[in-house]
Amino acid sequence: MLLKVGDLARRTGLTVRTLHHYDEIGLLTPSGRSEVGYRLYSQADVQRLHGIQTMRQMGLALSDIGNLLAGDGVAPERIIGQQIRALDQQIAQASELRARLTMLRDGLMAGAEPNMGNWLEALALMTTYGKYFSATELKQIFTNWSLIEADWLVVRDLVRDAMDRQLPPDAPEVQALAYRWMALMLHWMGGDLDLLERWGHMFRTEPTTQGRHHAPPGEMIEYVEVAIKLRMALLEKYITRDDLRALGHVPHTHWAALEADVQQLLARGLPPHHPDAIAAALRWNALFDQLTGQRPGLRQKLLTASANEPLLQAGSPLSAPVRAFLHAALACAAPGAVPHRPELPPKEL
Repeated sequence: MLLKVGDLARRTGLTVRTLHHYDEIGLLTPSGRSEVGYRLYSQADVQRLHGIQTMRQMGLALSDIGNLLAGDGVAPERIIGQQIRALDQQIAQASELRARLTMLRDGLMAGAEPNMGNWLEALALMTTYGKYFSATELKQIFTNWSLIEADWLVVRDLVRDAMDRQLPPDAPEVQALAYRWMALMLHWMGGDLDLLERWGHMFRTEPTTQGRHHAPPGEMIEYVEVAIKLRMALLEKYITRDDLRALGHVPHTHWAALEADVQQLLARGLPPHHPDAIAAALRWNALFDQLTGQRPGLRQKLLTASANEPLLQAGSPLSAPVRAFLHAALACAAPGAVPHRPELPPKEL
């Protein structure tokens, strides 16, 4: 079946003038001519026209469309494949733009009407963030912020106090804060080390991001990073990056509550085999399962690292007397009550 130019224009909603132009520039040349010279379009021509119009609707220039459709033949699957690839690119760009506009809208809805300074600051920050993260990644980061905000503000203030008192990075108090800082950052980034490292790199190299919206100032970042590097140098002797990614998050309040409860048991002079002591040990066991994702191998690595490295012990969320008491109580628990009973290193006891 062949269609005259007028019939094709009528059935596609295009103008005859458009079809003539496509012919003149070599974009869509009709396959045949009638005896009196009318343009005649075949099914293959219509398939090619479909590809042309689809790409036109996506904003491509006619010259670019010609390049895309150039080559041997115009097989339908080739045209459709090109359209899909072009559409995928358009969708990705539109999704990126939509995500950034959504973040801007949410920010406006959350606060007062911004002044020019607010707009300029937001534009500068979004430009900086865009160098390191996609809109999808930024949405994840900003959404997850609510998971750690309350704890983060506490840790930030404690670190500032430690800095004011000029405590060294290897001081037990600073190491405990470094542990909390690391745990919160990993939880914030969903265990994504690449994301965390890029976020840290951005803060180290982009001064405009420091000290804004609860972000730490540059000197605080440097102070904590020294303490964290001391811990990481020791941890890396025992665990891998994959192990770090596998770590779950235990809120500091859970550790603090366990520490306080066990201190009370110690003050009462209860033995490790007392039911209250065993109950506390089972709580500790459950928290450790939460931290390690119920991976006995990872638990054992952490216990071994803590037993062999005093600096890691110094940063533990539980004090040495409490850890020793819990280990002893756990050993007294019925075997069936402890699904992931660890083999305790001698030094840890």
